[in-house]
Amino acid sequence: MSNQAAELPKAYRPSDHEERVRGVWEVAGAFRADPGRVASGERRPFAVVIPPPNVTARLHLGHALNNTLQDVLVRAHRLMGFEALWMPGTDHAGIATQAVVERRLWEEEKKRRHDLGREAFVERVGAWKDDYERQITDQLKLMGCSCDFGRQRFTMDGVCARAVREAFFRLFRDGLIYRGKRLVNWDPALQTAVADDECFEEEVESKFYYLRYPLVHDRPGDAEPVTWDELAGRGFPGAGEHPADQPAWVTVATTRPETYVADTAVAVNPHDPRAGALRGLSVELPLVGRVVPVVEDSYVVLPEALARTEEEKNDPKARFATGFLKVTPAHDKNDWEIGVRHRLAVVNMMSPDGRVSDAHGWTDVGDARVFVGLTMVEAREKVVAEFRARGLLEKVTPYRQTLTYSDRSKAVVEPYLSDQWYVRVTDERLAASANRALTPEQRGGGVGGAGAGGDGDGAMTFFPARYAKTFEQWHAGIRDWCISRQLWWGHRIPVWHRRVTIGRGESPSAGEIGAMGLDRVIRGGEAGGVVRVRDAEGREVPAAELLREDAANERVFDVYVCYDGNDPGPERRLEQECGFTQDPDVLDTWFSSALWPMSTMGWPDPARAASETGDPSMAGLLEAFNPTSVLCTAREIITLWVSRMTMFNRYLLGEDRGAGKGAGPVPFRHVYIHAVVQDGEGQKMSKSLGNGVDPIDIIQTHGSDAMRFTLCHMATQTQDVRMPVDILDPFSGEAFAPKMITNAQGARVAAPVQEHKGRRMVSSYGVASGEARPTSEMPAAKNTSSKFDLGRNFANKLWNASRFTLSILDRGGAEVGAGAGGSSPGGAALADRWMKHRLARAAGEIEAALSNYEFAGYAQSLYRVVWDDFCDWYLEAIKPTVGGSAAQRATLAASLRSLLTLAHPVMPFITEVVWESLAPRLAGLPAVDGVRFEGGRGDGSPLCVSGWPRFGAGVMGDEAAGREFDRVRSLVTAVREVRAQHGVLPKRKITLHAPDAGRSVWAGKEEIGVLIRTLGGVETITDQGPGGPSVLVSFESGEWRLSDLADAVDAGAEEARLRKVVADLERSIATLRGRLSNPGYAERAPASMVQQTKDQLAKAESEVDSARSALKALGAG
Repeated sequence: MSNQAAELPKAYRPSDHEERVRGVWEVAGAFRADPGRVASGERRPFAVVIPPPNVTARLHLGHALNNTLQDVLVRAHRLMGFEALWMPGTDHAGIATQAVVERRLWEEEKKRRHDLGREAFVERVGAWKDDYERQITDQLKLMGCSCDFGRQRFTMDGVCARAVREAFFRLFRDGLIYRGKRLVNWDPALQTAVADDECFEEEVESKFYYLRYPLVHDRPGDAEPVTWDELAGRGFPGAGEHPADQPAWVTVATTRPETYVADTAVAVNPHDPRAGALRGLSVELPLVGRVVPVVEDSYVVLPEALARTEEEKNDPKARFATGFLKVTPAHDKNDWEIGVRHRLAVVNMMSPDGRVSDAHGWTDVGDARVFVGLTMVEAREKVVAEFRARGLLEKVTPYRQTLTYSDRSKAVVEPYLSDQWYVRVTDERLAASANRALTPEQRGGGVGGAGAGGDGDGAMTFFPARYAKTFEQWHAGIRDWCISRQLWWGHRIPVWHRRVTIGRGESPSAGEIGAMGLDRVIRGGEAGGVVRVRDAEGREVPAAELLREDAANERVFDVYVCYDGNDPGPERRLEQECGFTQDPDVLDTWFSSALWPMSTMGWPDPARAASETGDPSMAGLLEAFNPTSVLCTAREIITLWVSRMTMFNRYLLGEDRGAGKGAGPVPFRHVYIHAVVQDGEGQKMSKSLGNGVDPIDIIQTHGSDAMRFTLCHMATQTQDVRMPVDILDPFSGEAFAPKMITNAQGARVAAPVQEHKGRRMVSSYGVASGEARPTSEMPAAKNTSSKFDLGRNFANKLWNASRFTLSILDRGGAEVGAGAGGSSPGGAALADRWMKHRLARAAGEIEAALSNYEFAGYAQSLYRVVWDDFCDWYLEAIKPTVGGSAAQRATLAASLRSLLTLAHPVMPFITEVVWESLAPRLAGLPAVDGVRFEGGRGDGSPLCVSGWPRFGAGVMGDEAAGREFDRVRSLVTAVREVRAQHGVLPKRKITLHAPDAGRSVWAGKEEIGVLIRTLGGVETITDQGPGGPSVLVSFESGEWRLSDLADAVDAGAEEARLRKVVADLERSIATLRGRLSNPGYAERAPASMVQQTKDQLAKAESEVDSARSALKALGAG
């Protein structure tokens, strides 16, 4: 196999190899998981479901980090012999995708979705989805993700849609889905409810408006004004300062004067000294004429002058408060709670498009009709003007206020009272079940309670452990989940509705109810259907009320029917023959996402899914791979996704597997929460800030492996990691640090126009903000980061070491390199034993790191064993001997194979390329004692399924080889430092003089001598003292010295060097002595660490003594 090193080009260019390697994996079916091998016991399962990316846009660097870490785990376990399933897929992302398509529709065609109609618009969104799903899949492949792409799912495909339908039906059947009127986050631009995670907050300049509300007695027929004289008589402080016969008022402070038309009370703190005087009184709303009560509620902030404690005085709102709060239950969440406590009326004054309206619950409009039809901003100005004209505007004060905005439309989110569908997650079988899933070590008590035992109890662990508290506290304070969205793109809610009137004395079964067939459903005679009923007041009543005759009363009911979807006939009959209509809303995206670990594997009917997809193996996926092994995700969706997957998996599979609803298996045994990548300023990467880095750009400039290794190296246990963002000069291809500015919103951004080497270009922020427009003379520049150079340099090091190794293997018994002292099988044996020991230790470190999701630790261990141990020491150590030893060449080959395998999970492309060249060269080499590869799929397999290195006990426990070679390394390092300090030429023949105390290092050990001579560039080692000028080598005890460094030694330079050595050692000694004299360290640190410190101190004291003796010999002591 001579001259086969040419198979690996001199330089590694990722673009020359990555596409071909992906083809090799695909042809081999390397990533296809077989549940049959799990069912038969042949292999243990390892399963991961991808957090499905939204089909709104291409993947960003956060996705690259998340998927790299998942791939590292999947590839490592596949190599270890697990049956590894990585389930890919995408999320329809209801509101996000609809918003982006609506925006494009308007920009390109000046049309709204209603201009197209529901069906045509959904087709448009579907086309968008198809495009971006393809792009996302291509990106995952470019990143090297080893997903089982043949099983790719989409949250709205047929398999997942059936799961959504079944889950909804079961929860509806069990009373866990209900319809209720509540306050929701409302996006008036998109005209839909939005979840908390679909909103963001921003502090803006605002105003407090001080409005006077006249006090009145609420008399039948007409309200009677309250005078200041009467108020004084009631003991109202300060009332006597006003004209006695004039009408009295109270002043409310508000940032939302426009909502006053929906006020249903004014609240005062019961500890306010004015509260007693106001009991029994009311206020009259100007123009509206509505009379509303004054109520007492401790939520009201006391003004600074009336504060009773420092805490109350320091409340930020106390400075602005008047002590009177306008209560608008339909348009403020805190006011809603006050309204519930005091059973206040609820008035909705807003239409879905965010305008003042009298068509959604506001009936006593009066003279306030002047506000109807105005936007909220317009109404605010109009209300303030009307109050000012009537002398009821006391003052206006500037104020900084935090507003909530819709992430998709950027509209101000309005609290809005509307009928929505909810999941009763507060039920014991959902929230409490999720908390019981935590391991006992991570549970702090609370809502989980003792509960009903289940096979998933105590089975789920968070990494890092601190995030278990976030999970648990979420369930402790959880509120029912609003699952309906007023959108067109998504899973349409499978409920049919009709208002039904039952006349006096009418027999329901014989009448309309019977004709509809609902009596059979209610009585349980028609499987797969459930009826829910609300009366005219909106209260839920038993469905059996529809079957009860009432001779005295006509009754009106809202009837809601849900079928399981297995038979479309009943639904068609309801629509076509019975006047029912399907609910127009769609489900919250998170509903289908919550089913992801089940739906992707064919639940609720894997056999049917297998038949419909044409994939027989799908029938066994759910049983083999749920629970999955680990979920890798970000902390932002612990509450929104991790929680809901846990609740649904335990509830629905608990029923299927006989454990009981809420007692089923967990969806994943481990939850790993990775850090969030920020820019160098500590800001989240976003398009609007232009501070993101496109992973595909990095792949094009650095290669996929370089990107992956760098991201893995950054994945520490911290909450966030920073990545400085540079700009890539479009003219020269060079990266440079951008000029930064602070924009109007206070964010640090790259200046819109950048200049580098006399050429101007537009930054990503300049493009995103519109502050600069790219031209042919001033093009747009992409972002990059110098951080990725780490990965590229490491890949190049591995490539060069591999080429050198292959060249050695190709030459066989030919001489490899000239080394002092010739060849020595003994020396080779020590280097081989040491390398195998280091590999075994590195493999152990890597396995431990991966089992604890310490990805940075994995990358660091890999870097050390490749760069430091293999490249810097082992390859150099064996140069004089490997040509004469087939056993050593076998060890060299096994070492490279081990390194390739250990590196493969994070650097799959380069390792696969090298493996293609290494594998044929393994034939004919002798077996290597103590090294084997287990879990592979046989000879001829790609590296990704070739097995994991396992080391025998003799290799792992060979501490003697480790200590002996490390001792050689320490001596050689000291020799190299002296050579460097004295500028000794590499080929100069120098002599190492060992003291009597140092004879044990080398005397009688020819292999040690060979290593010292080879690695240290030493010609001779002797125990005789130098006959001429020499310099000290700081190593252990005694005076090791080097001679023949030059024709003469500069005594002055040597004295300066030694004094520096002494000073450095004295500082180290002081530090170590201080550490050992600290009682806290000596008592609490592990015994091994204390002993290590003592050993370091003894070594430093010995070395400083040697250095002082050398100074004395120079006459400088």
